[in-house]
Amino acid sequence: MTGKKLTDVEKSIFEESERINTVKATVRARASKIKTPTLVEEALSTEDWKEKDFAFPQKTVRLGTMFSGIGAIEHAFQRLKLNHKIVFASDIEEKCKQSYFANYEIDEKDWFADVREFDATQYKGKVDFIVGGAPCQAFSMVGKRLGFEDARGTLFYEFARVIKECEPKVFLFENVKGILNHDNGRTWHVIHDIFEELGYDVHFRVLNSRDYGIPQNRERLFCLGFKKPTEFHFPAPIELEYRMYDFLEDFVDTKYFLREKGIKFVTSSKNREKSYTQVNGDVALCQKRNQQFNWHGDFVFHPLASDEPYEEGFDEFIFDVKDVEEKYYLSEKVAKYVLAGGTKNFRTSTKTDLDVARPLLQTMHKMHRAGVDNYVTHKGRIRKLTPRECLRLMGFKDSFKIVVSDTAMYQQSGNSIVVDVLIAILKQMDITQYGECEQ
Repeated sequence: MTGKKLTDVEKSIFEESERINTVKATVRARASKIKTPTLVEEALSTEDWKEKDFAFPQKTVRLGTMFSGIGAIEHAFQRLKLNHKIVFASDIEEKCKQSYFANYEIDEKDWFADVREFDATQYKGKVDFIVGGAPCQAFSMVGKRLGFEDARGTLFYEFARVIKECEPKVFLFENVKGILNHDNGRTWHVIHDIFEELGYDVHFRVLNSRDYGIPQNRERLFCLGFKKPTEFHFPAPIELEYRMYDFLEDFVDTKYFLREKGIKFVTSSKNREKSYTQVNGDVALCQKRNQQFNWHGDFVFHPLASDEPYEEGFDEFIFDVKDVEEKYYLSEKVAKYVLAGGTKNFRTSTKTDLDVARPLLQTMHKMHRAGVDNYVTHKGRIRKLTPRECLRLMGFKDSFKIVVSDTAMYQQSGNSIVVDVLIAILKQMDITQYGECEQ
C-alpha cells in the first residue's frame, strides 16, 4: 500500500497498533492448534414462542450494548414494553450516536465511542444483559474476508473483554453467517472457545429474519452465552404473513377495503333497514358463500380511520400510507443501469417488486443493480426504498425518529440487527428472569 493514499475503509482494514497486533498473534496461534473445527448449531425449539408470557414482567433488565448502531435490542425492549435501563452503549460512528440519543434514554457519561478505550470494570455487577454485533465486513461474503488479518476482525476480542470485565448474566453476540465457515471453521472455533473460557454456556445458530415475521432474506449468526448452565433452544420459525409491499410508504392493499361506491351502498339506511349489511355489529349476520364478491354481510370500521388511539401489538405492522418524495424515483438513465442484466462475465437478476426483500446492505445508498438491492414500482415508475421503509424492513416501527441524512440512515439500517429476530429470542429465553426487582 506504500505510496498510495488509503481510503477510510482501507485504513480501518490495515490499521495497526500494538494492541491489534497482539490480538492478531493470539488468535493466529489459537487457530493453528485447531485440527477438527466442527461445532454443532443449537437445535430449534418446538414451542410457540409468540404464546409465551414473560414470567417476571415487573423486573427491570439492565442492558449494555456494544457496536450499538441504532439500538435494535433497545427497540425490541420498547416494542415488547419491557422494563429496562440502558447502563452503557457504544459506537464509533458520530451519526449513530445522533440517532441513538434521539431515540433512547442514556446519560452522556455512559456512551463510549471507541470500544478499545472502554474500561468496563466500572460496570461490573451492574448489567444483566450485554448485546453486540462486532463489525462483520472482515467475515462477510460481500467483503474481502480477511478475517483476523482485518483490524476490524479483532473487535470481537473487545466484546469478549467487556464480557469478562462486566460479568453479565447473559450475553448475545451477532454476526454474519460467513463467520462460521471462515478459515474452514477455525475463526468461529476460536471465538466460541474464548466465550466458553470466560465461563459461559454457549449456544449458537443461524436465523433468517423471514422466519420471524419480517419479509427480508437476512441470515445472521446469533450466539447466546449464559453465566449458568442453561437448557436453551432457539425460537421456532413462524409463518410469514407479510410481503415487502406491506412495508412500503405508498402502498395500500385494497383487497379488503371498500371504495367510495361500496361504502355508500353498505352504509345506506335502505340496506341497513333490510339487514343486508351492518358495520361493527355485535352479532354477525348470516354469512353468505359469495360474500367476498358482493356488498352484503358484515363490515368493520378500520381502527386507523377513527380518532381513537390504536394500541399496536409487538407483532403487528400498521403503517401510515403517504406519497413518496420524487427524489427516491430513479431517472431513466439510472433505472436502465439497475435493471441491466450485467456484463459478459457478471450476470445478475433484474427482478424487482419482490415478496421477500433481498438483504438490506449498509452500502445501499449507492444503488447497486437490482440483483443486489431492492427496487419497487409504483404507478409505472421504479424507485428505491426510502430510509423509513428500510427501517420497517429491519423491524423498527415508525416511532423511531430519523434525525440524520438519507445516506447515514441507509447505512445505519443496513448495519442493524432485525428487531423481530431479537424479539423472538427474548421471548424464547424469557429475558425477564435475568432482570432485577426495583429497589
